[in-house]
Amino acid sequence: MENSMSTLSAGILLFLIMDPLGNIPLFLSLLRNVAPERRQLVLARELLIALVVLFMFLFGGQYLLRVLQLKQESVSIAGGIVLFLIGLRMIFPPKDGIFGGDPAREPFIVPMAIPGVAGPSAVAAVMLLANSNPGRAVDWSVALSVSWLATAVILLSSTYLFRCLGTSVLIAMERLMGMLLVALSVQMFLDGVMAYVKVAM
Repeated sequence: MENSMSTLSAGILLFLIMDPLGNIPLFLSLLRNVAPERRQLVLARELLIALVVLFMFLFGGQYLLRVLQLKQESVSIAGGIVLFLIGLRMIFPPKDGIFGGDPAREPFIVPMAIPGVAGPSAVAAVMLLANSNPGRAVDWSVALSVSWLATAVILLSSTYLFRCLGTSVLIAMERLMGMLLVALSVQMFLDGVMAYVKVAM
């Protein structure tokens, strides 16, 4: 991930990765058996858990990379591959949804918080942001907070949006976001490869 990435670009990237529109049908399905008066509370709780997890990796990810002796280039390549796979699943989703899940119980952490919002691609993205330019921690925090807030607003309004837009519109928007995510993943992969070639030479 390039050092020149702006706060806005980082925020858009994280928002696309969190895929709130694509998660609406899944989240509504998971909350179907939850008491109506608890649905918003459960959803808010899962969103806050996801935010805490992402901030943990934003500020602790670079130390984890050092402990594991992973280079930025390898994480960039791996992150690009993960993003590519998530993007493909957004374009061609499996029958049980992008992340699956057990609708028979009240969701807790899995699969709504992780990997619904704070999935492996989002974790990889925040780690790459922090590792590519540690001096811009405030910028990355703002990008993460804004993208999470936009995701939270959409998901907390999921019942209204699902009723207003309909399944077909949400599916079309998810496909579009998947295509954008695939393009971003290819760019991330190529950046990692080019950075590795430069270091190797």
